[in-house]
Amino acid sequence: MVGRRALLVAGLGSAALAAVPAWALGEAGEPEVDSIVDRFMREFEIPGIAVGIVRPGRPAMTRGYGVRTLGRPERVDADSLFGIASNTKAFTAAAIAMLVEAGKLAWDEPMVKYIPDFALADADATRMMTVRDLLCHRSGLALGAGDLMQFPKSDRTHEEFLRALPRLKLARGFRSGYAYDNILYVIAGILIERVSGLSWQDFITGRILRPLGMRNSVANLPLVRTANIVGRHARLGPPLRGMGPLAVIEPDEGPAVGAAGGIQASVSDIIPWLETQLGKGQAPGRPRLWSEQQSNEMWTPQVITSSSAGPIADNPVRPVLQGYALGWFVQQYRDRRLINHSGGLSGQVTYTALLPEQGIGLVVYSNTEDGIPVSTLRWALLDHLVGAPPVDWVAVTRGAIDRSQAEARTLTAGGEVRAPAGGPSLPLAAYAGRYRDPWYGDVLIVVRSGQLSIDFTRTPVFKGALEPWGPDSFRTRWAKGAGEDAVVAFTITGGRVTGMKMKALSPLADFSYDFHDLDLVRVD
Repeated sequence: MVGRRALLVAGLGSAALAAVPAWALGEAGEPEVDSIVDRFMREFEIPGIAVGIVRPGRPAMTRGYGVRTLGRPERVDADSLFGIASNTKAFTAAAIAMLVEAGKLAWDEPMVKYIPDFALADADATRMMTVRDLLCHRSGLALGAGDLMQFPKSDRTHEEFLRALPRLKLARGFRSGYAYDNILYVIAGILIERVSGLSWQDFITGRILRPLGMRNSVANLPLVRTANIVGRHARLGPPLRGMGPLAVIEPDEGPAVGAAGGIQASVSDIIPWLETQLGKGQAPGRPRLWSEQQSNEMWTPQVITSSSAGPIADNPVRPVLQGYALGWFVQQYRDRRLINHSGGLSGQVTYTALLPEQGIGLVVYSNTEDGIPVSTLRWALLDHLVGAPPVDWVAVTRGAIDRSQAEARTLTAGGEVRAPAGGPSLPLAAYAGRYRDPWYGDVLIVVRSGQLSIDFTRTPVFKGALEPWGPDSFRTRWAKGAGEDAVVAFTITGGRVTGMKMKALSPLADFSYDFHDLDLVRVD
């Protein structure tokens, strides 16, 4: 997984959106790119797309397509802001590289040297964890560990993430494999502040965004001051999120996401960032931000993320090996080296791709959380840029959507998710109480108007009624658009409720809804 929303996709609705190509609006452009984008938008109901392209010997191309928000006339243009989500991680890695170059950090020095109160659940892992380890997802933490502290929006501070870190159970041995996380990038933001004396936000703004002339981009959503920002769109069901018609939703991330996924940028602003990456630290006419040596550090794979036998009909660019470096994935793409990342927030998916040896940079930003069509649009555009043999990427996309939804379609046969047989074995009042998880904190269960209600005390939108869902289990009914619903299973010992376990209701749920990592024990 490479972002919060890699698999939330849906079957096509009955009416395709009318995506007006940029060339129809009188903009100078490249008809082949416009045609590729236009086809994907029509086939997969994408409200808005922005594309930025850098190539040797040609002016940069920046384009907007479609509308910012469904039901409104404002169109996406090259200056429209998108939440680039986990594409932010490359900025955080670059900030650390700049501090390494300044002699304030070293990649292979232990974290406790710079943050004495840094700790993981295992003392040996704590001692061995280095600055490099912080950025490459090999700590031993589980996939998305602790994300419920960030998504949906909570009231936590960055320092609370640091204090919660040692309470997150390790899922594997230190450096024994890969599992994507966000919390260690939040910690990376703390590291930048402790070493530089500047907050992550101020460092990114003053040392990267402004020197590169990224005049409209900001480090975090609350800093946005322009009306030219795209909306968010998701399929909220029925029967499950990821299915049904597109709907407008509100952003659900808070400022705590910062160093892991906070930057808001436009494709016009991102061009000098792509040029700086391709220039290994320096864009034409811009100051050098880091050295070629540090670019090589950031692009060197540290952990294998996947392996396969290579391309197949269903995935003609499947890599033999993919690895994670420092804020970037690294793999081969049609016998070329591809440096890339994606980002996913509720309602938006974005992609960045670099072909360093060819001098090509590409970003594709969308205002939908349907991740598969946006991902394959990236491949279609890269194929065009390198002159690859033609592939019917629309057909590949449809096949990928079908496969991703197979389990969900089985679960929702008949058009709805049906409750398992059974119900509560005790009076409702017996389930009411305060439950505590070591890293998340407290969850309250109360009886209200003759039914149980749940309150995630640190997550404002996770409050609502529970309905019976099998033996001593219940399901949530969050407000529309408020993340993924969950199944709550109570533990009964000696006739008394002693705890509860949770899991996401939908097989399409993003990994950041890590309800399954909670170990809620009754404390009253």
